[in-house]
Amino acid sequence: MDVVSPTTPRYRSLDPALIIATAERLEHRIADRFPESGLRRGAAEFVVLSRDLARAAKALVAPIWWVRVVVIAAFLAGASMFLFVGTVLPLDRLADESAISESVQGIEASLNTILLAGLGFLTLIRAEERIKRKRVFTQLHVLRSLIHVVDMHQLTKDPAAISDTFRPTASSPARITDPADLARYLDYCTEMLSISGKLAALFAQSVNDEVVIEAVNDIEELGTNLSRKIWQKITMVESQIER
Repeated sequence: MDVVSPTTPRYRSLDPALIIATAERLEHRIADRFPESGLRRGAAEFVVLSRDLARAAKALVAPIWWVRVVVIAAFLAGASMFLFVGTVLPLDRLADESAISESVQGIEASLNTILLAGLGFLTLIRAEERIKRKRVFTQLHVLRSLIHVVDMHQLTKDPAAISDTFRPTASSPARITDPADLARYLDYCTEMLSISGKLAALFAQSVNDEVVIEAVNDIEELGTNLSRKIWQKITMVESQIER
């Protein structure tokens, strides 16, 4: 039984521990029914990946302190430089007509410098965002690859194999000929794809960034589209069972 603090908003955010527990339970279910299958080995790897992704998503919540220290140091250095320039080019020199042209040129150069420094400062401020975004993309790339591995496992699980008219060739892959087992195998694939979407959503929960959210949505859409294809097979298997 799960013990949850009364102040914990359990239904307002994803719990990585529960996602990992669901992946582990799925791996045990696949091992019980298909102990020698490639899907079982893929499910075991999926559990390891789930832990790694949950750990990576949690690490993204904390600020990157060294980046913030660099930004603050750059800001202080820039402010000190402009204060120094202000002492070198005092405004009271404008009272001297012979120094007006020189002072105006100096002020113009200072304004250009301030503009460039402001743009550079904005770039430094967004450095932490870009670093986190790159880390998210690295993790999502691994998750995307695993989703395609799951799709490869279900690729040869054709409902036609349980038909009486099906005649395999010498090059045909190993088939599941029991309709109930085939339906269960395909259903396990859809569950793994669904859990993949929840793992991707952990990063959108940790990093509030539009680009990250869009990338997470792409992962979820990929898993959903593959699940639809698998459910078409499951529907065909169930219709053959009924007949």
